[in-house]
Amino acid sequence: MILYIILFLIGQCIVWIQVNGPLLWEWARTFKWVLLLLGIPITWLFMEATRYAVAGFEGNFWPSRFVSFVSGILIFTVMTYIFKSEPFTMKTAVSLILALLLLIIQVFWKQ
Repeated sequence: MILYIILFLIGQCIVWIQVNGPLLWEWARTFKWVLLLLGIPITWLFMEATRYAVAGFEGNFWPSRFVSFVSGILIFTVMTYIFKSEPFTMKTAVSLILALLLLIIQVFWKQ
């Protein structure tokens, strides 16, 4: 389980830089082609993470989708705070709690 979570987190970090980097940094605007090429390793990371997640959830696809979603929300929140200094509001906190609840339900609720 740890491996697919790590792969999803790494993939989400790279996606954040790929999508938001050109809005923040001159180098990312200048070298957009580098960001485009990151699509290849990003795709591989998500494919492998999904493969491990589906295997870890006994062949079920939905739990892996929720893990991917929640990892994206968490990484977006952290990286936006670090690189954009966007405030962490009560609305964001409640949304994160709901996202974490989705993850907890998928991981710990056995059918």
